[in-house]
Amino acid sequence: MLAVSNLQAAYGASRVLFDINLDIAEGECVTLLGRNGMGKTTTIRCIMGLLNPRGGDIAFCGETIAGRTPERIARLGAGLVPEGRMVFPTLTVRENLVATASNRLKRDNPWTEQRVCQLFPRLGERRNQWANTLSGGEQQMLAIGRALMTNPRLLILDEATEGLAPVIRAEIWRCLEELRREGQSILIVDKNINVLRRLADRHVVIEKGATVWRGSTPELDRDWDKVHGWLGV
Repeated sequence: MLAVSNLQAAYGASRVLFDINLDIAEGECVTLLGRNGMGKTTTIRCIMGLLNPRGGDIAFCGETIAGRTPERIARLGAGLVPEGRMVFPTLTVRENLVATASNRLKRDNPWTEQRVCQLFPRLGERRNQWANTLSGGEQQMLAIGRALMTNPRLLILDEATEGLAPVIRAEIWRCLEELRREGQSILIVDKNINVLRRLADRHVVIEKGATVWRGSTPELDRDWDKVHGWLGV
């Protein structure tokens, strides 16, 4: 579904990505791991067309998308839950959801406002509430629901549970596990490695803008001493 090969990127004269390689098959959940400042968000920005790569290639569903505009990539089926949530603050929960609603892939059971509110009952209770009056956890649920309303082939989450209370984090993980069981393809950035070990099929570790390790959860457990050196502070 997604293949990132030898990806390179920069902000002006500052090189950030040097050699990123990752791939995701249909129905897989893959994590992108690394310490802060190693290039995880920049990799996602390149995938989503928010930053033009300086080299390498990105293929999504058989099409080269490196350098394409964000709206064209979204229409192919990439849905982003950005770091910081970035919901529309002066729209209600319902308006945030319907603003992005589409079913370009003609799915038989598409995501709808009702279905999102079944996944996140708190959103149903606050359907007519402005987004900027929600708690941080509720805004994250709304950001996930908004991305699901595009009925994406691939759901990308950048810092899925950062800064959330433990009870809210648990609810987010429960919903992501439900999406996994339904076969949703997911690329996720988060620091909760214990949950990610249970949730994901494979893991990609990056260090200073380059992929340094890739493997399955059993391989991660086997190589944990080495991998922990790239993830620890």
